[in-house]
Formats: sequence, C-alpha cells, structure tokens
Amino acid sequence: MGGRVALRLFASMTTIARRHVVGVMGASGEPHAERSRRVGKWIARAGYHLLTGGGPGVMAAVTEAFVGVPDRRGLAIGILPANGGDIDGAAARPRPGYPNPWVEIAIATHLDSLGARGGDERSRNHLNVLSSDVLIFLPGSAGTASEAKLALRYGRPSIAYLDARADLPGLPDAIPVEPEFARVEAFVRDACERRRRATSQ
Repeated sequence: MGGRVALRLFASMTTIARRHVVGVMGASGEPHAERSRRVGKWIARAGYHLLTGGGPGVMAAVTEAFVGVPDRRGLAIGILPANGGDIDGAAARPRPGYPNPWVEIAIATHLDSLGARGGDERSRNHLNVLSSDVLIFLPGSAGTASEAKLALRYGRPSIAYLDARADLPGLPDAIPVEPEFARVEAFVRDACERRRRATSQ
C-alpha cells in the first residue's frame, strides 16, 4: 500500500510544471503607478512569478500591486545590486532602498553597476534578464534601456508597454512597443507557452 502511494506521489511531482517568471523592468525614480499596478496585478492573477530589480520606482509599484492580489500562486523576486566597493565583506551589501518592502525573495549580489553602466559585467541586469522567461519594459531611462539590449543579446522575448517609444530612450527597435495592455498580455502568454513547449520536449 505504502509503495503505491509513494509511486503516485512521485508521479504527481514529476508532472508539476515550472511556474514561469515574468521580469518587469522600469524607472527607479518614478513609479508610473497606474501602469505598474495594472502589470503587477495581472501577473499575479495569471499565476506567474514576478521578477524585478527589487528597488524603488516601477520595481516597488509593480511588486506592491502583485503581492496585494489575494490567493496568488507566484512569488515576488528581487535581484539586488550591491552597494559598491570591494566585493569582499561588508561592502557587498544591497544599496539603500533595496529590497523594497514587498519583495518576498531577495537575491543579493556583489554586482554594483547601474544606470548607463547597466550592461557592464558588474551589473545585476544580466541576472534580471537571464532569470526571466519573458520581459515587460515600462518607462525608464539608461538602466532600463541596458536591460532591453541585454534581452536581445540573450534572446529573451520582450515587449515594451509604453504609450510611445520615446518613453524609454535607447529602447532597441527590435523590441515592440505596445500601448494596449491586452496585447501585452497576449504576448506574455504566448511567450510562456512557447517556453513551456520548448522545455517539455
């Protein structure tokens, strides 16, 4: 009897699908609250994990909206930049304001490059992009644009939820801009389904 139960349990565990991770990248200085809330709530209701850079601005606004959805299945992940200096010892700690209060899984790094240096080897932006199955870009500046460039470099499906391309200066032309959120939703669902099929083969 015990053996049959164990086999059923093992079989059910091996068929559990990995929950997809949706990365949301945007400005650290401005929350773009309405847009961020819409994105965060939808990701939670869709059953995905949320990944951000774990700080203020868009990162905080989208995460607050995400964790505010009752009975969600996904978790709020923040990948944190270091405070700079020597990577050994106490200097390798998160910058002030990181993580924001709504991050549930905070991943500390020793990587301290930000902003215009967001594509450098010492930037945690590489981890933000590589850890996401699909990325949504919100309004931002040089740091967000560097993540968009890394998304292309690493082949991560990406869409910009913007009113106009000018809302994210430096956004690569290859990343589509979509002002209608229903189309952003469809893009993310399609990208996650393609990822699921690719990993199940």
